Amino acid sequence: MTHTPHAQGLIRIAAGSILVSLVVLGLKVIAWQMTGSVALMSDALESLVNLATAVAALVAVRVAARPADANHPYGHHKAEFFSAILEGVLIILAALLILREAWGAWQAPRALDAPLSGLAVNLLAGVLNAVWCWVLLRRGRALRSPALVADGKHLLSDVVSSAGVLAGVLLAMVTGWAELDPALAALVALNILWSGWKVITASVSGLMDEALPDEIMARVREAISLQGEGAVEAHDLRTRAAGQATFIEFHLVVPGDLTVRDAHDMCDRIEAALKAQVPGAVVTIHVEPEHKAKHAGIVVI
Repeated sequence: MTHTPHAQGLIRIAAGSILVSLVVLGLKVIAWQMTGSVALMSDALESLVNLATAVAALVAVRVAARPADANHPYGHHKAEFFSAILEGVLIILAALLILREAWGAWQAPRALDAPLSGLAVNLLAGVLNAVWCWVLLRRGRALRSPALVADGKHLLSDVVSSAGVLAGVLLAMVTGWAELDPALAALVALNILWSGWKVITASVSGLMDEALPDEIMARVREAISLQGEGAVEAHDLRTRAAGQATFIEFHLVVPGDLTVRDAHDMCDRIEAALKAQVPGAVVTIHVEPEHKAKHAGIVVI
């Protein structure tokens, strides 16, 4: 199956996430083995989740890139939301595993081995993660991909927790407080739990066909009002986002003596204006005669 340039860009980024996750995971496992730190172990476990979610994101963007067919006339865009929910669930499971390990280490704390060299390896992994996180968030938002944005937000939480772990383990080494290590692991787990919850709630909103944000809705209404010259009104405006696609539909009331050609030209003009405001929008306009006016909705200038 041939993908569009847009889809190919998404797939390349998702595949890059897998490669980066493998390298980062390897570095963090090495750092954990060098130090025996439960906090660094929690950091490595989170990277294992990163790898799993990167694979899920790649599968999702490939499925979402498929064109509409007889069984899916609106396309496969929502596949990315399912991927994001899976990521959230995996994130929460990782957090629970970390909490279990942290509790065991809290009950029997021990000194760390070769912490400086292990921290240096972990720092390298953190820098690589930070760079790729920036790429995912920037490109995911530009390409309007929920799966890539969710992956980037999860990676951002990993970067933040890694920085905290590095500082805390260094403090544990300087002070000799071995209890700091499992305490840090527990804090990492709580941060991961919050990250997973946010990813799931954002994805559920997409699956529930939540309307576009108020800011975008205002632009949509303005475009219809400005470009609907000659119409009576527009009402029953409905919007929803599904991955990279945005669906906009409404009823346009026109004078009864307006020709079909003129009504069609008016719809084309409004549709072009809406797509300029919301790139990739799928616009459906139902034209009605003036006796269908509800005297509510969008006033046409």
